[in-house]
Formats: sequence, structure tokens, C-alpha cells
Amino acid sequence: MGLLHKIALGLIAGVGPRLAKNLLQYFGSAEDVFSASAQELMAVAGIGPALAKTILQRDFMQQAELECDFIERHDIQPLWIEDRTYPHRLQTCDDAPPLLYYKGNADLNNRYIISIVGTRNATAYGKKLCEDLIKELADLQPLIVSGLAYGIDVTAHRAAVANDLPTIGLLGHGLDRIYPAVHREVASSMIESGGLLTEFPSQTKPERAHFPMRNRLIAGLADVTIVIEAGIKGGALITAEMANSYNRDVCAFPGGVDKTYSEGCNYLIKTHRAHLIRHAEDLRYLMNWEKFSPQHEAKQLSLIPPTLSKDEQKVFLYIQQIEQATVDEIAMHLDWPQSKLAIVLLEMEMNEVILSLPGKIYRSMIS
Repeated sequence: MGLLHKIALGLIAGVGPRLAKNLLQYFGSAEDVFSASAQELMAVAGIGPALAKTILQRDFMQQAELECDFIERHDIQPLWIEDRTYPHRLQTCDDAPPLLYYKGNADLNNRYIISIVGTRNATAYGKKLCEDLIKELADLQPLIVSGLAYGIDVTAHRAAVANDLPTIGLLGHGLDRIYPAVHREVASSMIESGGLLTEFPSQTKPERAHFPMRNRLIAGLADVTIVIEAGIKGGALITAEMANSYNRDVCAFPGGVDKTYSEGCNYLIKTHRAHLIRHAEDLRYLMNWEKFSPQHEAKQLSLIPPTLSKDEQKVFLYIQQIEQATVDEIAMHLDWPQSKLAIVLLEMEMNEVILSLPGKIYRSMIS
């Protein structure tokens, strides 16, 4: 019963991720949303008489029942935003979908998650950059995320599979189809050690408007988005802009000034929307990944400086426990909004309690 109402919440015409979150915050659960009266519904910001009427009519409940059956028959995992299995990085994005549909085996909360995007008309040069980058990062066992499109996207997925790395394809449609159909074989190989992920229920067609929505998930799911060949307009630049809006790192490979599919990358670098990288070592340096170890050894924690506020003490203790931490890791651990955390981190940095490293990583300055 609980899953039925969670699915139904995402099927209401006119209720997007932000409004769905408003409803959940106000009523406490998806079930309670559908038990509310018109007057109670209209007390929620963004709900007017017409939308309240749509919710009360419940014309979408039959579709929700069919989706429950589809999920069960095809071994699909529904990921609710409050679940531990829901991607933690995505949870910090204010427009994250309350429900995701997932088919696969990869850990969506992998230690390292990299999104790779680029033009559908990739050149041999761009494909080699992509393949070499993934091969050189294989020792980190990162999760590679892309959109299963032609060009750079599918090159990234194939390179991940070739290097025994998990890879996730974000879809702009339901899990009852693969688009483009020619990528069905690579999609099947991805499910074995990676997977397919979407916010769209079955029977949702790959319409143009769905792909910018898909792109925000590519950006929000990862620590860093890497652009490899892109025109001055298109989905790759949209994804980069979304990653910047989520306070995530963006990197781009530079290209020839006379090359059409280098215009987007060069623009991102010129306007300081992306870091310039040439190879995997540049990315490791930027993200400070070469210093991480998969084994967390117990160590003696430093004494808490007496001058720290209660909020600063919480941040300090967490960073000390795991040696160094990203902004997203701290926000998730403390369950704080990014706005509050940014103020606390700035104060601690100014007082030389913590040190800001490349990749939005923080480390204690007190040993």
C-alpha cells in the first residue's frame, strides 16, 4: 500500500519534485497526502483549487497499480527519497525526485562517482580521451554515470564495462524500453555490474523535455561531472550548469579553437564554469583522490578546541573521524542544508580550524 501511494504521488499532473516534497513535508507521508481534504491540500504552498481537485479525483491510481505490477514482474527496485539505498548525493539536491526506478546491482553511494557527458557526434579523439580516462582511474573502482546516448555517453559506459567498473545509465524514459534501441546490448551488459536508473515510470516515452530532467540526475548523482567534447549548445553544457548549481565540481578537456565539438568545453573553461583537465592525474589532483584509502583505520582524535560553537564541534568531530570529508558527506552526516553548512565551514576555515582542499574537501588543521 505504501509503494502504491509513493508511485501515485509522482503521477499527478502538475506535481513536480519540489511540490511533491512540499506535500510530503506538510503531511508526513504519501498516504496522508491522499487522505487529505481539498482545504488541507490548498494549505500547501503551490496547491490551488484545480490541483487539489486533480489529487482528489485520483484518476492516476489505476496507473500506479499497473506500475506496482510492472516493478514486481521485472525485478525493479523503487528507491524512495527517505530510504538508505537512495543516492545520498542526490538527496542534497532540492529538485531530487522523491521516487526513482532502478534496475541493477551497483552501489549508488559508491565512494567515488564520476559523471561523463559530451557530444553525440564524438570524434575518435574524444572517444580516446574518454577511454583513457576511465582506464587510468580503474584502480579507484569509481561508479561511472552517463546518459546512454550516442557518442561520449555510450563510449563511457562501454569503457567502464571493459575495465570491470560499475556504470549507471540515466534514462529519459521508463524502464520498459531502451533508447536508442541500438544500445540495448550495452545496456544489458551494464545491468550485470551497474544498472539503469530513471525517475519516469514505465510507458513513459523518450520525449525531448525529459532529457534536461535526466541531465540534472546525471549531475546530482556524482562528485564531479566531466565534459569531453561538446558543442556550444546541447545537453552536456546543461548538465555542467546543473552540476555547478549543485555546488559540484565540473571538469572539461580543452580542444582546438577551430573544432566545433571543443567550443563547449573551451567556453566552460574560459568562463570558469569548469576546471581544465588533460588526463586522469589532473582529476586525481583536483579531487584529492590520490590520498584516499579504502580502509579507514582507527586513530586518536584531537581534542576539540574550546572556542568552537556547538555546530562547529559537530563538523570538527566528523572530519576528524574520517580524516577528510566532502561538503556533501558532511551535509548528509549532519542532515544540514548546504546553506547552513557553508556558513559554518567558512567560519572554521577563517579561524584556521579546517583546511579547504581541491574538490571541495575539508581536513582538520589541528593534529
